[in-house]
Parts: sequence; structure tokens; C-alpha cells
Amino acid sequence: MNAPRVLVVDDDEGLLKLIAIRLRRSDYDVTTVGGGQQALDSLSRQLPHVVVTDLQMDGMDGMALFEAIKSRFPLLPVIVLTAHGTIPDAVAATKDGVFAFLTKPFNGDALISSIQEAVELSLDSGVEISSGSGTEWRGDIVTRNAEMEKLLAEAKMAARSEASILIQCDSGTGKELLAKAIHKASLRSAAAFVGVNCTAIPEALFESEFFGHVKGAFSGATANRQGLFENANGGTLFLDEIGDMSLELQSKLLRVLEEREVRPVGANDPIPIDVRIICATHQNLEEAVAERRFREDLYYRLNVVFLEIPPLSRRREDIPLLANTFLNSMKTETGAPGGFAPEALKTLMSAQWPGNVRQLRNVVEQCAVLCKSPLVTESFVQRALRSNVNNNSVVPFAEARDEFEREYLIELLRMTCGNVTRAAKLARRNRSEFYKLLNKHHLEALQFRQLINE
Repeated sequence: MNAPRVLVVDDDEGLLKLIAIRLRRSDYDVTTVGGGQQALDSLSRQLPHVVVTDLQMDGMDGMALFEAIKSRFPLLPVIVLTAHGTIPDAVAATKDGVFAFLTKPFNGDALISSIQEAVELSLDSGVEISSGSGTEWRGDIVTRNAEMEKLLAEAKMAARSEASILIQCDSGTGKELLAKAIHKASLRSAAAFVGVNCTAIPEALFESEFFGHVKGAFSGATANRQGLFENANGGTLFLDEIGDMSLELQSKLLRVLEEREVRPVGANDPIPIDVRIICATHQNLEEAVAERRFREDLYYRLNVVFLEIPPLSRRREDIPLLANTFLNSMKTETGAPGGFAPEALKTLMSAQWPGNVRQLRNVVEQCAVLCKSPLVTESFVQRALRSNVNNNSVVPFAEARDEFEREYLIELLRMTCGNVTRAAKLARRNRSEFYKLLNKHHLEALQFRQLINE
């Protein structure tokens, strides 16, 4: 392996040379520059594995340089050196995402140790830290946690195979983001990624949703309709909450996986399918198998590669990165504050987060909407956290509304046996608007007419 690359930034030319000599003796590939802007110009030409920068510099100081690096290369570790540092400065800097904060005169061994840890973090993923093609597959996953980096390295290795993958994690940790990242890193990335929550599909509609149906299969089936397997043909099918699927539906899924073909409802001939399966669950499927709530043969079919996403409480160094990423994404929508005050970040870091990343985003969103000052203060974070107490399983309002809306439509169609005119009348909506709602939730009235004939 080539020597790890280190970019050193300091406007003290003598100290710059001393640091470079010390690092080259330890077999690092060192580039030195005399200021923040020169550092950014260097990063545009070649990315190092770690940046070491002085804090106090003319023009762009070390923290301004760090903010610029974080916005462009969020995975690139930055170590800050200063002769003017204080403990509060160090706490604030590290919680904002700085990898390490060392005061001058610094211990050479401590500097080498910090650089080595940062380099290992950069290389654990098995890919170069860059904004180019090397990390595009994982671009939506924000982390500098070693456990997450190890998981992503395993995910990328698994992605290049055709093996089925089982993701186990607590709710709100980002399992669909990981599934999409695996798809992007796979040889199937040019084809479709189709995600479905298994608990959102009623059992009576399972076959039609997953396998499709043909024209004339049942009353109202006026056209052929592809199922989820055909939609994902050549690509990836992500089955979320697979542990909640009934035993009967598990049997149907297993048959498709074994035969690698589906038979649409009403069809005479099967259709071959080529689909990579990624599943996710918050349940312990080994226990479910032992209790005979989950088929053992399906479990081993799905669990070829096992990935476990750590909860947010085990990756606390990611909290400032995630919080600022969420806040930045909300600025154009809400006119959100520019960042978090140090005490606000401290409060975020010390919270329990049973709802994981989803809960963190919810808290940040509340702060972005309510706080009109330049920085989110500790009091706003505390208020948002209090509103989440004992409500860790509560999903965001938009998600809850969509879930209720879909279930409401399904119940209306069941009551009216798929008669859209009657269902729209009961909902006190005109037919045109009602059809738009059905399309929004991928529901077809004819599927419910099928139930009359069963």
C-alpha cells in the first residue's frame, strides 16, 4: 500500500518544516502549505487521508478551513493544532467534528498517534476518501464512526457479490439508506432499486403486489400489471420489516426465491426474474426461527450476509455531523439557523436517542422551525428533546399522515369492494381527486374487486 497522505497547514514556515520532517520519518507522504486557501487548492488536486492544521493563521484560520473541508469532504479527518487553545475550545471543536485538538508545544508521539488513528479511520472503509466515484455509493451516509466505517467496508464487499443480505438494526438507524448504498455499489446499480415495507401490504393483496396480475384475472383487471419482482428485475428488491411477514406469505416468497420465477395472478406461464434481495428487520430472526414464527429455510436463504447497523448511542461522534447535515438541508426550506451553539451540541451528544437517527432528525427539524437566532441554543434543543420523551416510536408527521391515508383508502376500498364511486362518496371527495389519492399510494380498486370472487 502507498504511504498515507497527510496535508499540513501552518503559516509558521519553520514549524511546518519540522512537522514535515517528523512525519516523513514515520513514513507518511507529506504535503505542506502556508494557509487555508492554499490548503483548499491542494485538496482540489489530490485528497490526503488526514489534514493537520494550525488554528491561528492569517486570512482563513483553522476552524474556517475545517468548516470548508467538512462541507465538501465530510469524511476527511481534520486535526487542529494551536498554541492558543483552551479546554472549552477543544470541547467545542471536537464536538463540531474535528478529529483531534492538540495544543502547542505538542508531543510528537501524540501527534503521530492521532494521525495514525485518523488514517486508519480513513482506510477502514477500503476506499479513498473523496468526492469522486470512490464514495458516491455511500454519499448519503454521514459518519466518521469506526464501527460504521467497518460496516460500510463489509457492505461494499458484499455489494459486489450476488449474495442475499440481511440487515438487522433498531428502528430509525437508516436501514433503507444502507440498502440503497449497497445497490449503488453493486453490479446492478444501473437497474432499478425497489423498496417495500412488508407490513404495509395487506395479505389479501400480497400476490398481486409482489407478482402482478394479467388482464382478465379478476373482475376489473382491464390491463396487465407488473408486480414488485418484475419492477426490480435486473436490480435490487429491498424488503423492509421482513420479520413481520406471516408464515403463509413467507412460503410464497421462499418459492419465488428458489424457483427464480413469478407467476402473475391469472397467468398460465411463469416469468423468470433476476433480482438481488436485501432484507431488513428490527427483530431477532434467530429467536423467531426458534419460536417457529419465521421459516428456518427462508432465514438461511436470506441471511447469507449479515449486517448490523449500530444504534446512534454507539456512534456519538456522528451526532454533530448528522445534526449539522440535517440543519443545512433545511436552510432553504425553513430559513434555518446557521449552526448549533457549543452547549446545544453538548446536549445533543449527551442525549439517549432511543429513536436513533430518525429521532435526531426530528429534533433538528423542530429546532430549525422554532429557532430564529443565528445559532440553535441549548434551550431549543432541550425543548425539542422533551417533546420526544416517551414518544421515541412516533414517526414524523408527514410519514404518519401518509400511513394513515393509505390505510384509510384501503379500508374504504374493502368496504365498497373496489367501487371507486361509492368509496369517493364515503370520503366526501370527487372521483378525480380520489383517483389521485389511489395513484399516490399505488392502490388499484380492481384488486379489491378480486376479493369478491375469492
